[in-house]
Amino acid sequence: MKRTRFTTKNCTALITGATAGLGAEFARQLAPIAARLILVGRREDRLTALASELRASRSDLRIDTIVADLSQSSERERLAAGIIREEIPLNLLVNNAGLGDLGSFDNADWSRLAPVLEVNVVALTHLTHLLLPMLRAQVGQSSAGILNVSSIAGFYPLPEMAVYAASKAYVTSFSEALRMELAPAGITVTALCPGPVPTEFFQVATRDGETIRAMDRSHPAFATSPELVVRDALRGLEKDKPGVIPNRLLALLVRGSRLLPFPVIREAIRLGAGPKKPKVNS
Repeated sequence: MKRTRFTTKNCTALITGATAGLGAEFARQLAPIAARLILVGRREDRLTALASELRASRSDLRIDTIVADLSQSSERERLAAGIIREEIPLNLLVNNAGLGDLGSFDNADWSRLAPVLEVNVVALTHLTHLLLPMLRAQVGQSSAGILNVSSIAGFYPLPEMAVYAASKAYVTSFSEALRMELAPAGITVTALCPGPVPTEFFQVATRDGETIRAMDRSHPAFATSPELVVRDALRGLEKDKPGVIPNRLLALLVRGSRLLPFPVIREAIRLGAGPKKPKVNS
């Protein structure tokens, strides 16, 4: 089958984790050009507020809000069943929902780690599997695409972010494999791998009583705004890129690090994750 390049124009997009951060920004940037948006999240009030905001700027945009806890298999199945039952012409799946946990692995409560794995790994995979037939059905009538939100963390083993980084390594690898499998079917798959983004993600990922902040530990040059991240992600998807790192400096560092022996990278990470001197307020 001849590959049709994906386009966001007049797309019907399902966005998970749409209540805040990158998910809400995906909705805002797709709203002017999409035919229909399906916003999925756990917080009904935020979904409703976002839908109202988007309708205020474009009254003809069809928006569905679905409250669902994607850490629950039954909720994922309910979500997909509704899409299939209503025969919604879904042709873009944005797997954005994700959780993090900052702190040492041995001190972590399993109640924090289990949802990270369930949402970042299992839910993303399960929802993709459930909705893939709907995406396939659109090929030929329109283009179809899957955008998986991974992270720069997925390229490296990161102390104090061990489970989160490993979960994102899975997302990146899964996206690459799925891309190769689905290319003959005409479905584009892109992995978005941003560095630090100033959203509420880090606040939620930080444990009670902890002071670890990934944003504090990173150089300001590595941070990228949600607007730029989403813009580059959608452009990369339309250009059929396998992966997008929406920060030129980070992209150069990742490419350069792949030329280094892993023991060198390991030592650099170890030194970078060493004890930090506490900040003194003046």
